[in-house]
Amino acid sequence: MDITAGDGRRLHTPRGVYPGSFDPPTHGHLDVIERAANTFAELIVAVVVNPQKREPMFTLEEREAMIQECVSHLPNVRVEHFRGLLADYVKKKHADVIVKGLRVVSDFESEMSTALMNRSLSNVDTMFLMSDQKYSFVSSSIVKEVFFLGGDVAALVPEPVMRLMAAKRATLRSST
Repeated sequence: MDITAGDGRRLHTPRGVYPGSFDPPTHGHLDVIERAANTFAELIVAVVVNPQKREPMFTLEEREAMIQECVSHLPNVRVEHFRGLLADYVKKKHADVIVKGLRVVSDFESEMSTALMNRSLSNVDTMFLMSDQKYSFVSSSIVKEVFFLGGDVAALVPEPVMRLMAAKRATLRSST
């Protein structure tokens, strides 16, 4: 993304892509989004279908809509979804950096090889943001597990997400 300076020079403004399945989006995800939005002129939150994960709780469109509602206060953040290789997506979007959130050391171990592969395929580097320590234990998987076992996850997810989770649980209960 380029802008024109007051003196007519063209200036490059960095664009980041924050990919994830976001099933469901958590406060940890929003923490990374807000911090990345402060770093980049434009941030694309890219909701992806991850074939390595089991059946999602929410559709792609539901996840995209939840995130959009949660980031509506951030004018430089755009929410999209995509299927396929992240390397192809970041090239298509002319992204400068892939943003990934890290909670614990094991996240880095698993993300490093993916970052290197993405760089070899797209020539785009990955920037890792450490999560705020208060979210270091929060994952979408554990939120879903605790929620469906009857636990209270309201402190771990934004209100729009909690609202849709509750509706989803009510629908599941009424169909059984």
